[in-house]
Amino acid sequence: MLLIQGGLVKTITGPDLLKGQILIDDNGKIAAVGMDLEIPEGTEVYNAEGCIITPGLMDAHTHIGLDEEAIRWEGADYNEMSDPVTPDMRGIDGINPQDEAFRLALEGGVTAAVTGPGSANVLGGTFVAIKLYGDVVDDMVLKNPAAMKAAFGENPKGCYGQQGRKAPVTRMGVAALLRETLEKTVRYAEEIAEAEKDSSKKRPYDAKLEAMLPVIRREIPLKCHAHRADDMLTAIRIAEEFNIKLTLDHCTDGHLIAGVLARKGYPVLVGPSLGNKSKFELKNKTFATPGILYKAGLPICIITDAPVIPLYYLPLCAGLAVREGLPEDEAWRAITINPARVAGVDSRVGSLEPGKDADIAVFTGNPLHDIQARTLAVFVNGKQVLAN
Repeated sequence: MLLIQGGLVKTITGPDLLKGQILIDDNGKIAAVGMDLEIPEGTEVYNAEGCIITPGLMDAHTHIGLDEEAIRWEGADYNEMSDPVTPDMRGIDGINPQDEAFRLALEGGVTAAVTGPGSANVLGGTFVAIKLYGDVVDDMVLKNPAAMKAAFGENPKGCYGQQGRKAPVTRMGVAALLRETLEKTVRYAEEIAEAEKDSSKKRPYDAKLEAMLPVIRREIPLKCHAHRADDMLTAIRIAEEFNIKLTLDHCTDGHLIAGVLARKGYPVLVGPSLGNKSKFELKNKTFATPGILYKAGLPICIITDAPVIPLYYLPLCAGLAVREGLPEDEAWRAITINPARVAGVDSRVGSLEPGKDADIAVFTGNPLHDIQARTLAVFVNGKQVLAN
């Protein structure tokens, strides 16, 4: 067994524990969290005196492993730009866990991420929630599939509408293609149900519609790339038409319609907010958005869209949101338990609680305050995978 002790333990879902203790069992699970725990004889001790101890951080929207750290054509496996509707693409099939981005993410204290296809296509394929330590992606999976990627606005318009006038050319075209695919899926599901009731009928098969079945069955959300307010509202309109789950990813204009978003209640994943306003949709980008949405009544996830912002800067992004009005405790939740809940993996990661995976980061200072703070150690499944 392993005991981590001596620092400020941020449990996230419970109180902070000054000079708290975390006991980890031999299966890599958290056995106990508290003060003055009963420690079995022979337990290894890691002394984190003067440090901040948190759950491993998590980002709910990245392309890590698909859009590799080294910028080159061979490492760009995140957009299948052969068709604007490719829901049958599976993010897990494009992930390269040997990419150095995984090691760099761990150096930032980030131990889990949701990753998948980019935003070129109206429907891009499935995202997967993974841990960021390992050599074989299948062994790193927390949940697969975790979501189905959809994209609104400039990206699908720019990838197709400007290339020989192939649809979609307009925002209306993006919405029409999405609606068409969802309606086809609804009818496809009905055909399957009929075939299952009648042995004389052959079950239909369509790879794209098979991939969409978990969406219309509300097993996974539609993960909507949407920066502008009108695109977010279109995504919500379609979700309500088809009674599907939805997350609003990027949410750049979220502060402009905070009241509406709060009434609708869909998860909001805000970012990337660091960097320049590289396209028209980002003209209202501000680190104040998370705080405004939180004050409107929404739980917040802060995202990097890595590698747009390198994943190891996730705590920096949370700190900048604090500077612009997001309460610090909420900023910690925005990069731990909230993304875990959105991804449906909060029974395993996102907070320091007995029974959860022992994915833990130890910081020499508060990375939301101090630019000099460093990640001293990282544990994944109770194994120390980073030491500085």
